[in-house]
Order: sequence, then C-alpha cells, then structure tokens
Amino acid sequence: MTVQAGNHRYEGPADLPDTIPVFPLAGALLLPSGQLPLNVFEPRYVAMIDWALKRDRIVGMIQPRLDQVARQAEPDLCAIGCAGRIVQFSETGDGRYLVTLSGISRFTVLEEIEVSTPFRQCRVSAAGFADIAEPRQGEAEVDRESLLRTFRCYLDAHGLEADWESVNKASNASLVTALSMMSPWGPSEKQALLEAADHARRAETLIAITEIALAGGGASSSLQ
Repeated sequence: MTVQAGNHRYEGPADLPDTIPVFPLAGALLLPSGQLPLNVFEPRYVAMIDWALKRDRIVGMIQPRLDQVARQAEPDLCAIGCAGRIVQFSETGDGRYLVTLSGISRFTVLEEIEVSTPFRQCRVSAAGFADIAEPRQGEAEVDRESLLRTFRCYLDAHGLEADWESVNKASNASLVTALSMMSPWGPSEKQALLEAADHARRAETLIAITEIALAGGGASSSLQ
C-alpha cells in the first residue's frame, strides 16, 4: 500500500524525513489521510511554511504536553504527532498563509534538536505505525452503526445538521477520520484519538468520548 499526499506518494516510513519542523498547537488534530486547513499568521510559523515549501513540504502537527497547565513560549511536546504535506497554500497579502496539510503518518518524537530557525524542529520516527503500509487497518471492524447513531445523537443534542448523503457514501476509514478531526473535544481527547491503534479503535474511542459528553460527563469541548 502507499499513501498519496498531493503529488507525492509515500511507500513506507523511510520516505519521511528524519528531521521535520513541528507546529505545536493545542487542540489541533491531523490524522493520516485527513485534510487540515490552517490559518498561519505568527511570524515564526510563516517562516516555517516558507522553509517547508523550499524542501519536502512536510510539517509535523503536535500538541504541547497535556500535563502543562501554564502557557510557555516553548512548551514540552507530546510524544506522538502526525506528519502532513502542504498540498494547498495561498498568501493573503497581509503576511498570512492559508494552508492545507494532508496527513501522511503519525510519528514518535525521538528528540528536539537545537536549530537556528525561529521554529522548532524534531528528529522523528514513523516506525511502529502502519499508517502508510496499511492505511485502512481496522476499517472492516469499525462499528459503523454505533458510530453513526452516536453522531446523530450529538447533532440532535446541539441542533445541528449533517450532509447525510455524503456521510452514507463515505468509507469507514474516511468517516472515522473526518468525524475525529472535526470533533469539538479538547486536547486530551484529541490526543487519545490520534494515538488509537487503528480505525476500529479510533471509532470506539470517539464513541466513548461522545457518549460521556452526552451523558454530562467530563469530556472537554471547545464548544463549552
């Protein structure tokens, strides 16, 4: 199997660079094969996009470590993030980039390296993740009925609508990825979704988080 991101094909973990720029952003979730739009305005991350566009277009999305409460200029990072390729970008004329990242593979941070760039860079490894070799791993085991039932309950509880024609046409893998990335849950829940072993485990995690929230439990939400 291979993963296509824009014009580039990735055939295995070795196709990803060993060192990548990282974009620490709490609550942001990029998953393999997912599409993440970003409005990049902070000067150091505008510089990061410039830098990536001149090279392999790879950016690592990662969250600050979840146990850090105080805001820090250089927070410690979670151990696992997701590498994405810049597949669309536009300049706004006021110093910003509008960027779309296409997810390729999760990675483990081996170490953060000292750099002269204004943005951070890490040495990473995608070994141990099947995101490229088996991008649909666990898809057949997804409990689609339970996932859609929970999704419908969430929409009803918040007075929201969905494009059910598109939802019903989506594959299990695409559906789990899209619902996970668009979910309103907080950083810890997003990290749990990222680290789920495969599509079936990710669907189970998403269902559990949503059911807890619907029952008035403790799942954090950006809507609260």
